This record gives sequence, structure tokens and C-alpha cells, in this order.
Amino acid sequence: MERKKIVFYSGNLAKGGAERVIINLATALLAKGHEVVLATSVQLKEEYPVPEGAKRLVIYEKAEEASGNRIVNFVKRYRKQRRIWKEEKPDIIVSFIGKNNAMALLTTLGMKIPVLVSVRGEPSQEYYNRALKLCAKYLFPRAAGIILQTEDSKSFFCSGVLKKAVVLPNPLNPIFVEDEKKPKAEEESKNPKPRRITMMGRVDANKNQKLVIEAFGRLAPQFPDYVLEIWGKGEERERLLNEVKEAGLSERIFLPGTTQKVKEKLKASAIYILSSNTEGMPNSLMEAMAMGLPVISTDCPCGGPRTLITHGVNGLLVPVGDVEAMTAAMRQLMENEKFAQELGEKALEIRKTLDPVRVNRKWEEYILSCCQG
Repeated sequence: MERKKIVFYSGNLAKGGAERVIINLATALLAKGHEVVLATSVQLKEEYPVPEGAKRLVIYEKAEEASGNRIVNFVKRYRKQRRIWKEEKPDIIVSFIGKNNAMALLTTLGMKIPVLVSVRGEPSQEYYNRALKLCAKYLFPRAAGIILQTEDSKSFFCSGVLKKAVVLPNPLNPIFVEDEKKPKAEEESKNPKPRRITMMGRVDANKNQKLVIEAFGRLAPQFPDYVLEIWGKGEERERLLNEVKEAGLSERIFLPGTTQKVKEKLKASAIYILSSNTEGMPNSLMEAMAMGLPVISTDCPCGGPRTLITHGVNGLLVPVGDVEAMTAAMRQLMENEKFAQELGEKALEIRKTLDPVRVNRKWEEYILSCCQG
């Protein structure tokens, strides 16, 4: 297979779902002999490590390059990105998320560089204003290819876009398909520990961790051996910490921040919960299922959780924002550990359907099909 130079372009490499997919894909493509460049608008303090062999590019390396004038900033960014693309001469640019997709398409106009755009979340949220909607309508048809997360997300786009669109799953990180499961209930009983309900992701309004905190608060007196751990940072974290304190649950609900030991935290968990208002294809949910955890998720647009979970078979789905339904689902798993274990065992099958070797091959084939020549 011919070696290609592939640029992945995003806002940054901070610890989010899209960024995790980029790192996983970059690692896989490097192993196949391709040249990989990770280009971002900015660089943040806490980012995923760059895979060995990949080149890292930061478009805005100096804060003084930005002025207070939005038009001036746009022109500077536009010119610099065009210059970078000319210097790098990639075979293809694979961009991720809203504004980055727009900039990738705009800054390559007139160049013979194919651009593949990836829509990661609920499209109406990702393309939320008039400018971005116009981009999706008029610029996307110029893309060499368009990657969507779910079949449901297709309803947002016009026919001209859909002609070039394909739905591709996220690849699991290989560490989550290793032959290692959560200890069985009888093994855990020999060394009893607090039963952990785990959540992972940015702590913000969309992730709606408040819903689970409220549901757990209702159940806490009846299930004294359970604790709730919410991993991640975000603008809602301090407010939620205060609410937990005021509710007298500081010894039962924890928001410890970020962790590098995702697999270890999942392995030590009894239940995993996703409570988002909207999601694309949630990596954290995929990883929890791959670890054999019983999972609960909101049935949120654009249908990612529904794609992964068959309700009552390999997990539970509840309506968005419904605290009564969330409480009932949590109670069901906390009361009936046999049922929870059965869900977790079925959830393990995601290792086969989202096997990273198979999924990475699909991405590679699609990326190469969009390259010129």
C-alpha cells in the first residue's frame, strides 16, 4: 500500500473524545508506514501524548499573534494555515469538529489538497449558528469525504453533502480489547470495597452529571456501600462540588478531576453511567462496555448510545434529563447484581464489533480513497 502523508487537524489535543480518536488513528496509521502530522490551532497544557513518529504542528504558537479584532485574527489565521498547508504538502487533511472543518475547507480553496471532514457530535449543536450552517451547506460538498458518527446525524445535512458522507465507528483503544475483565462478584466479596459508580468526561452542562448526582442522592441511604466518582474537569465542577457538600454527600460523591488511569478506574467500577444531553459516539461508554461493565446511558441525540446499547440486553437507556428514569435504572442495577453482571457480559461483545484493527482499517481505506492520485 502506498505511503501517504496524512494531516489530522483539530483545535487542540486536550483530553476529549475526538482527540482520543485522532491519537488512536494516528498511532495505527504510523504503524502501517504512513507519515502523520498532528496540526492544531493551539496547544494546551494537558494534552494526549503525541505518538512516536508523528509530527506536531501548532498554528498559533504565540499569544501576541492574536489581536482584539476578530476580522484581523481571522485573516492572520487564514494566511498562516494556507502557508502551513503549502509547506507541508499533505496528501490529505482530515479535520475534526465544526469551526475546524470550516477552516480546513476555506484555507485549502484553490489548492490540490483533499480535505476529509469529520462531524463528531450532534450536528445541530456542532453547526449551531448561521455561519457554520452555511459552511455545512455550501463548503461540505467541496470536501473529498465526510465522516459522520451515526445514521441519525444524516438528517441534518442536504443531499449534496450526503452523497459524500459515510458513517464510521470510533476505533477502541487497543488496551481495552486485551483479555482482561472486571473481577467476578465472588472474587470481589473476598476483599469488599466500596461499590463504585463511575462517570468520565468533561464536567459541563451538556454532560449533565447533575442528573446522576440527584439520582444517587435519592438512593444513597438505601445503598450505603456505593459511592459515585465523576472524573473530569470543566466549568460545572466547582458548582457541583458545592452542591454535593450542601447535600451532605462529600463522603459518597467524589469529583477528583482528571486521571491518566482510565482503564484502572473502569476496572475498579461496578456501574458506568453517561448522562449527556447530546453525544456523537461516546468513547467513554465504548470503553466501559469493553471492560465488561453494566452501563446506563441517556438515549441522547444523535443516537450514539442507542447504536451501542440494546436496552435490557447489554445496557440500559433512559430518556434525556429524566431523573426518575435514571434513579430507577440505577436502582435496578444496584439491587440486582446478577442482572448487572449479565448486562456487563453482553457488553463485552463490543470488543468484536469495534475491534480496533478492523475499525482502523476501515478508516485507513476511506482516507486513502479520498486522496488524489
